[in-house]
Amino acid sequence: MSGLKKNLISLSVDQKRSLINCDDGKLSVRRQCELIELNHSSLYYAPVQVSGETLLIMNRIDEIYMACPFYGKRRIAAVLQREGIPIGREKVATLMKKMGLVALYPKRNLSKRNQAHKIYPYLLRDLPITHANHVWSADITYIRMSGGFMYLVAIIDWFSRYVLGWALSNTLATDFCLEALEMAFVFGKPDIFNTDQGCQFTSEEFTGMLLVRQIQISMDGRGRALDNIFIERLWRSLKYERIYLNEYHVVPELKNDVRGYFEFYNNVRPHQSLGYLSPAEVYKKDR
Repeated sequence: MSGLKKNLISLSVDQKRSLINCDDGKLSVRRQCELIELNHSSLYYAPVQVSGETLLIMNRIDEIYMACPFYGKRRIAAVLQREGIPIGREKVATLMKKMGLVALYPKRNLSKRNQAHKIYPYLLRDLPITHANHVWSADITYIRMSGGFMYLVAIIDWFSRYVLGWALSNTLATDFCLEALEMAFVFGKPDIFNTDQGCQFTSEEFTGMLLVRQIQISMDGRGRALDNIFIERLWRSLKYERIYLNEYHVVPELKNDVRGYFEFYNNVRPHQSLGYLSPAEVYKKDR
């Protein structure tokens, strides 16, 4: 190891972040993190900042959408107005876009499709899911905090509902999705990997990690909420059972609680659809 690299690795996390932030852009953030041995997720320890009033409205929109995912901007605006919040439907639409909620469909879409990226067909229609690691899927959701918000990506096994990998970020860059994917690959690999058509999941970097492992790629039809139903249910459980019950001031606090919830979800929480077994019991038994 060169003396320069030793010096870089010995820097504090804050010093390493400063180096990343002042880079001229010739190297990707991910590659810079690898070179100086900085965990990529540590770059994102500050939530997205919005005004207090706007954050309250966004959080209420998230709650309404979780309870009634078939509501669009008009119905959500009507609910807010009945609650005494003077807001028009176009403002609601603007906030929903920022949060990644699609007004016309009962489906989150936290990233727009990049027209230059290849879109793969949906492979799961009428397909029996028969074993662990048959199908994995990934999705991104909005997570509220006391002074802003973060984005969370998770990867689950469809057969067992086991959460295989996850990561937080304050941007919708592809990097945190790759981080979650690398975490999931510790468990093995699926036959099929399903996502929506967001630019993170259609990127060559993300699909390349699947193709090199000979994993079939499946992508949801546009505006179809049920194509990725199991991870939609995961988001609802996470938010109602943990996120909405707590207030998070800093990202490490949120990260620790999300980690704790997923450990509970995987290893303790019984699922009716699994015969009241936990995801871990089903996943590990079937492998």
